[in-house]
Amino acid sequence: MGLADLFAGHPPSTPHQEALAHAEHGVSIYWRPGCPFCSRLRLAVRTHRDDIAWVNIWDDDAGRAYVASVNDGDETVPTVVIHGTPHTNPRPELVRRALGAN
Repeated sequence: MGLADLFAGHPPSTPHQEALAHAEHGVSIYWRPGCPFCSRLRLAVRTHRDDIAWVNIWDDDAGRAYVASVNDGDETVPTVVIHGTPHTNPRPELVRRALGAN
């Protein structure tokens, strides 16, 4: 993967159920286009992009409902599920550690 690939477009979207299963032993990120906090996180984990299940809540109603269910009814993104535990707008360092990155 070249440098241009790291910054090109949005990550491919994963269906919510698949992302939730992935997050039991990995990392899933629920995001939406235009969110500056999502962009910051995406940049911070760019070298591990393919190890993450990404759910665009504007394209996935089940993902949007899940995010609202773990954020007191709010569609707050990024919501990151690490090993089955949801985190609302976590620090990038937490996500990198979960991915085994420094």
